[in-house]
Amino acid sequence: MKLYEGTVGGRYLVRSVSAEEALMRRLEALGVNENTEISVLNKKQSGTMIIKVRGTRLALGRRITGGIEVWEDGQSREEEKA
Repeated sequence: MKLYEGTVGGRYLVRSVSAEEALMRRLEALGVNENTEISVLNKKQSGTMIIKVRGTRLALGRRITGGIEVWEDGQSREEEKA
């Protein structure tokens, strides 16, 4: 699922990030990497979100949240067992 589909209060694990190279490097520098836990703090109808990553709050627009594929917390572990 895409990050913008997440719900406020939800915890997710980053599955993959797809964006322009410069944006991917910036997100990586901010800690948005594969298998990193993300908590959704706030969400607008437009897809803009405030997330918490490694103790830091980030505001991301719809274009960015649409490029971040996530698992619901615990989902990836269940898929690996299957």
